[in-house]
Amino acid sequence: MSSLLPALDGAFGDHRDAVRVGDDVVGWEELRRRAADLGERLAERRVVAVTATASMDTVVAVVAGLLTGVTVVPIASDSGPMEREHILRDSGAQVVIDTGGADWNEMSRPMISAGAPVRIGAGSVADNASKLRPGPALIMYTSGTTGLPKGALLSQEAIAANLDALAAAWAWTPDDTLVHGLPLFHVHGLILGVLGALRVGSKLVHTVRPAPSAYASARGSLYFGVPTVWSRIAASESAAGALRGSRLLVSGSAALPVPVFDGLRSLVGHSPVERYGMTETLISLSTRADGERRPGHVGLPLHGVMTRLVGDDGAALPHDGETIGELHVRTPSMFSGYLNQPDLTAASYAEDGWFKTGDAAVIGADGFHRIVGRQTTDLIKSGGYRIGAGEVEDALLAHPGVAEAAVVGWPDADLGQKIVAFVVGSGLETVDLSEFVAERLSIHKRPREVHVVESLPRNAMGKVQKAKLLE
Repeated sequence: MSSLLPALDGAFGDHRDAVRVGDDVVGWEELRRRAADLGERLAERRVVAVTATASMDTVVAVVAGLLTGVTVVPIASDSGPMEREHILRDSGAQVVIDTGGADWNEMSRPMISAGAPVRIGAGSVADNASKLRPGPALIMYTSGTTGLPKGALLSQEAIAANLDALAAAWAWTPDDTLVHGLPLFHVHGLILGVLGALRVGSKLVHTVRPAPSAYASARGSLYFGVPTVWSRIAASESAAGALRGSRLLVSGSAALPVPVFDGLRSLVGHSPVERYGMTETLISLSTRADGERRPGHVGLPLHGVMTRLVGDDGAALPHDGETIGELHVRTPSMFSGYLNQPDLTAASYAEDGWFKTGDAAVIGADGFHRIVGRQTTDLIKSGGYRIGAGEVEDALLAHPGVAEAAVVGWPDADLGQKIVAFVVGSGLETVDLSEFVAERLSIHKRPREVHVVESLPRNAMGKVQKAKLLE
């Protein structure tokens, strides 16, 4: 048994309701037994894919792979045929573990049902694992915003280091009950939200869907969510009020709008924790359970993590709270590279070994980090100024009629790029939102165009897909 998940080793005893996904509830011993049953059928495999539905079967399937030393490839159950065939071919998955809810009858790989494993003795799993060639624990495929998804190789050691650092930052202990309803094919929902609980020894309640009512009724102490979830909870006084007994609210996967931060603080009684990470690095930065939680900031480096800012010319930039540069990271939780793409892996690092995140950031003299966004879409170079899309979006969201906002840089012959805003809201037809922004920020940061739209395109984690806006 891997030391990655001590809860399944009996390190924290057992609770019959240790893990809940919807109406399916198991204790840690039962989860280990079910994973061992399935793991026996995986022992001759090297790589397996999992249709990662919001189900106990998904939890069992991933744990089974970790117990047996088989590399697990989570795939969104609603992924299209082209995407999933690419992932299966690229990863070399020899079999697909079906957790239900996916119409994959045309799959080019044999399928195993996770819901009806063969009963065997749990003791043989470790023996089988010891015979396997060591490989990555997980291959997590990125969202593919710049082409087909890339497979990031994550080791058990990297995952363990990151979860331990997060437990320290968030004072996460076996006394907690973690609640979330995030997808189980991303870092946030699967690694943090499932493996984290099994490593720390806290109870886990997965609500299947991240509905405000489900969060409100779960009675947890620690909650994970993306900004879309927190925005909906902040808009529901009853749901937010039900979380007043919680210890910590954690937001990630995208920037949390300042009005949502303020709304949660007012309604729940304490400020949310914000953190930053990538599939390739896992979580690198976070505010702390016992520290300052500053709106619009993702805090300080976790234990063992180092960061720096770099300019377009590769030179180091000052940590003055104003200068925007590309964020570079060194961390114990670094991925092992992109599968089958050594050139792309090498290009992801600077010559001196720092990982280039591709994200634009600002670091203050006190070490606090603010993420501006992706260098390619969120750092706007207009009229000689470097402008972060995020601060313009926050200024727009301060208007009571604006519910959502996304800002991009559009090619302009005079300015290089002009600021273009897309907003969702009501009663905005006669509002001069450009002037509204100019009154709050420097005048050169005002949008040159504002488009009122019915909705913003988002991915499964709630991130606005700005490439689609640019299209």
